Amino acid sequence: MALATTPSLLSVSSIHTLKRSYNSGLLSKNSTIQIALIGAGGMGTQDTYAVLAHAGVKLVAVCDLYQGHLDTATSRWGNDIFTTRDYKEILALPEVDAVIIGTPDHWHKQISIDAMYAGKHVYCEKPMVHSLEEGYDVINAQRKTGKVFMVGSQGLSSLGNEKARELLAQGAIGDINYAEGFWARRSPTGAWQYNIPEDASTETVDWDTFLSNTHKRDFDPMRFFRWRNYRDYGTGMSGDLFVHLFSSLHFITNSYGPDQIYASGGLRYWNDGREVPDVMLGVFDYPETPQHPAFNLSLRCNFVDGTSGTTYLRIVGSEGAMDVQWDKVIVRRNAESFETDPYLATQAKDSSFSNTVARKKMKPQEEIVYEAEKGYLGAHHDHFGNWLTAIRGGQSVVEDAVFGYRAAAPALACNDSYYQDKAILWDPKNMKLKK
Repeated sequence: MALATTPSLLSVSSIHTLKRSYNSGLLSKNSTIQIALIGAGGMGTQDTYAVLAHAGVKLVAVCDLYQGHLDTATSRWGNDIFTTRDYKEILALPEVDAVIIGTPDHWHKQISIDAMYAGKHVYCEKPMVHSLEEGYDVINAQRKTGKVFMVGSQGLSSLGNEKARELLAQGAIGDINYAEGFWARRSPTGAWQYNIPEDASTETVDWDTFLSNTHKRDFDPMRFFRWRNYRDYGTGMSGDLFVHLFSSLHFITNSYGPDQIYASGGLRYWNDGREVPDVMLGVFDYPETPQHPAFNLSLRCNFVDGTSGTTYLRIVGSEGAMDVQWDKVIVRRNAESFETDPYLATQAKDSSFSNTVARKKMKPQEEIVYEAEKGYLGAHHDHFGNWLTAIRGGQSVVEDAVFGYRAAAPALACNDSYYQDKAILWDPKNMKLKK
């Protein structure tokens, strides 16, 4: 294979630098993009800081259903920004070019669609939709309006993912046959026990709007501020975290997704009234396509992990494996293959093989490390850079509605499998359930 003659992949424990060039070459096409934030909680706030780190971007409006978030927004970004609890008031502002949607998952679809039809470009946090049935609504809105729509699985735009994609295409690990990912947390915040403000009430929270597209309930600050724990509003561990791993894997492999999904898990520790598990395991079958061979994927997520903080995506092939992080890729290849191992060859040919044959020694793997160079601004910065460049008429986005749905669908099907206790059969190319 071509890889065998690549010098960089023959050196043991070599380290290479991943580089990113930053520029503002397209600013002249639209000197300032005016942004509005819809959903000013933790992720929406991080997104806003990330987008404002780019030149030619101005925040002009913020929407949130909790008054405290609006007050915090003006203290952070100035009293001159427009604030409201009604996202439709944001969409009616002619000065707004684009919106960031950082709301709970159950509002992603409708606000995305309304925003595109209002003429706004959209950056919507992952997962793109709250249920499998919603995906085509967003896809069709993007196609009909022609607006730039980006899903916010920010790691997708990382140097690590780009290098892994390049290495896999070059044959660095041979043909993929297996992949695995793991996400571990243990802290209360990591397990979604978010802070509940002391002033939480029906006066400071627009509870009726929060519930207006789902089941009616009496005011419950736990459900509002810790919404990820409840099925009406969140998408559980798979929708919050598996979707990142799906996004990266699909980008690296050019995959449409799995055709069979099965999940297991349970509530093992965080017995705080939540409706979702805190340990989840998913098993996924990927069919053979022109882009890649058939392979299997296993994903795990544990909010009770005593080691805490472990996150990885490992892609295994016939000639080696890659550990992929957003700022690093580690490639490991066996120094000697089974086919050329004289020990095994002798054993196979000589039926009188005995223990007197000299025992072979263990040989080290070849390890090649690719690390981001100093000054790398990170995947979050790059993801917004891709979105802003597309708005200004440059390259297309890496995570449009189709890609976003193909990443969200197996995560959502993972939940369906868990609650229905059965395998979910999925058509990844046509993006629909198999009958």
